[in-house]
Amino acid sequence: MSVNPLDVPDVTEPYQPRSGQRGTGWLTGPLQLGLTPSATVGPYLAIGLTWPDGTWAAEEGAEGGFWIRGRVFDGAGEVVPDAMVETWQADPEGGFPSPEDPRGASSYPGFRGYARAQTSTGEFGIFTLKPGRVPDGHGGLQSPHVDVSVFARGLLDRVVTRIYFADEAEANAEDVVLRSLPDDAARQTLLATPGEDGYTLDIRLQGERETVFFAV
Repeated sequence: MSVNPLDVPDVTEPYQPRSGQRGTGWLTGPLQLGLTPSATVGPYLAIGLTWPDGTWAAEEGAEGGFWIRGRVFDGAGEVVPDAMVETWQADPEGGFPSPEDPRGASSYPGFRGYARAQTSTGEFGIFTLKPGRVPDGHGGLQSPHVDVSVFARGLLDRVVTRIYFADEAEANAEDVVLRSLPDDAARQTLLATPGEDGYTLDIRLQGERETVFFAV
């Protein structure tokens, strides 16, 4: 007997919709919100949050400008090729181009004070000016320094450090932060040494000669 597929059978009872329940009963239980799983901060920040002129804290050709260069190493001593290094600093007169500075925002020609660089070439590079000394909150002055945040794969949050300058020995000896470190070996991890076109300092995330990081 042939059956016409377009024939609709007689319905004598209403269809019963599916309950929506699953075998586990997961959908029928009370809704519970849990913590979002943690994730590392890299490597995508280095890919998406740097910009073409990000390495220039000061304008190219600015008088007194120089490069700060370095590499980022992991705990195994390998160069991290996808880190992002972010810097923030005072201008040569010790002012910050920010309204959050209680002394008032400064405006230094050709200087923005902020930079971002990635390490895809094996090293980072920031073009900047030597920062001036700023108050230390205890009646003295901090030594010239650059504040640094490092973002990299394997880190659950940025790590924060500083770059000081090895040729500022007198000011470094008076700096309240450097003086608070346990020994000279720890201080050496923050001192950039003069090079051909500026200064050089490597950042070591772990292991031997690990860079000093600050809880901020």
